[in-house]
Amino acid sequence: METGLTKSRPPQVSWIWEPVDGQRDNIAVFHPTYGQSFPNPAFRNRVIFLQNSLENPSIRIKDLRMSDAGRYTCEYATYPSGNEQGTTTLTMLAKPKNSAKVVTVQASRKSVVVAQCEAVDGKPAATIKWLASVGGNHSTTTMNGPDGTVTVRSEYRLVPTAADNDREVTCMVEQRTQERPWAQTLRLSVEYPPTVSIDGYDNNWYVGRSDAVLLCLANANPAPNVTWTSTSGRLPDTVEVDDNRLTVRKVDYAVNTTFICEVRNKHGASRHQLTTFVIEALEDPSSSGVVAGAVIGSLLALLLVVTLVAVLLTRSRRQQRRGFPSSGDSLATGSSGGSNGADYGNKARLLFSGAGNGGKNGTGANNNGPIYTYREGCDATGTLTENPNFHHHLHHASTSNPPTAHDILLCGDMDEAERRKFELNDSMEEEEERYDRFVNVGGGVNMLPPAYHPHRGHGGEAEMDVYLDDDMESQRDGSVISRTAIYV
Repeated sequence: METGLTKSRPPQVSWIWEPVDGQRDNIAVFHPTYGQSFPNPAFRNRVIFLQNSLENPSIRIKDLRMSDAGRYTCEYATYPSGNEQGTTTLTMLAKPKNSAKVVTVQASRKSVVVAQCEAVDGKPAATIKWLASVGGNHSTTTMNGPDGTVTVRSEYRLVPTAADNDREVTCMVEQRTQERPWAQTLRLSVEYPPTVSIDGYDNNWYVGRSDAVLLCLANANPAPNVTWTSTSGRLPDTVEVDDNRLTVRKVDYAVNTTFICEVRNKHGASRHQLTTFVIEALEDPSSSGVVAGAVIGSLLALLLVVTLVAVLLTRSRRQQRRGFPSSGDSLATGSSGGSNGADYGNKARLLFSGAGNGGKNGTGANNNGPIYTYREGCDATGTLTENPNFHHHLHHASTSNPPTAHDILLCGDMDEAERRKFELNDSMEEEEERYDRFVNVGGGVNMLPPAYHPHRGHGGEAEMDVYLDDDMESQRDGSVISRTAIYV
């Protein structure tokens, strides 16, 4: 502390301390002739003059104490003007010592203190707040120290339950000397008697199964002791116990019993029991997956083969119905001058001579023998049938109109796709038939006899079958080909 000199020369300078709630007292005096003096024992050896002169009588106080707070007055005694003085105030601040702790309690139905927080010897007094979600409340007390410091204590209260154990509360302290609030989070400790259950049983304990496990799940604070027993007496030899874990090394009928788990702590005990049932092993569990996989794979492979065969058979049948040739089929005969080498599938097509060098009056030379026909899908046995009256019906039909595509059906079981095909080609076939009536014989143009264009007659059932079977088609070279398979 420093103060200036007046124009009058002072004989001495004194420092006077006035506590907040006490009497004034000299703590330091300087006289040019007699030197320094420290009359108050509380400041002796702690107060010094910075310079031994009246021009700068500033002092320094070391090892400050909270009791040093108060008013300090520098007073000059001058002559002849009297005393002159200057005053300053020393304010002492103290940083509190903060702490927080949990109070272990037992679950109950009344409100108790579960946590404490305090700020000791702070100046000014600190402020304590609580942050919690457990729904409690708090109370705060203060206590003044002899040196002007203040101790603040706060307690957090609630009605503790087992659910409150290990939940969090936070104590927060705010005070002038702290740059930021001080905070500490606490986990509550609520003790309660145990509850217990057994887990792990899957209702599949079969003979020979290994490492079947049961777990004793206990909820308690403090942690309880676990004991395993069974209603049949001592545990079977195949059973191993490790704290709350019971393991059956290999399942047999000895473990077809009731297991009991009992837990106990200082607040109480609880127990739970479970009955296990041992069943026969119907199959080797290690190979069941392999067997199932093999069966499924075989079924899929069989289904693939059946599908492939069905597709191939369907294609083959459709080709045969449409008249596409296949290997091994018989050849159909051509006009009287030779034979056409066309292969018409399994159903041989008979070629009648329309007009040639070997016939006369437009009549073929090979129309007197028996004719054998085969109808696809119409004969259940698939055999050849003889129709000796074919020529009679053929010539009888020559007086009728030529058949249309709808009249010429291969079989009564023709599918809808084939029928639509004939309907689309109906007009084209009629044009071809009109053209086929004119053939070139010996450089001239002769009409093809109507007898070579048979159509469905109006006779009996046998006659209709003949015309259905002998579905004739005229060719541009003068021959006539049956649409129906014919063997000669």
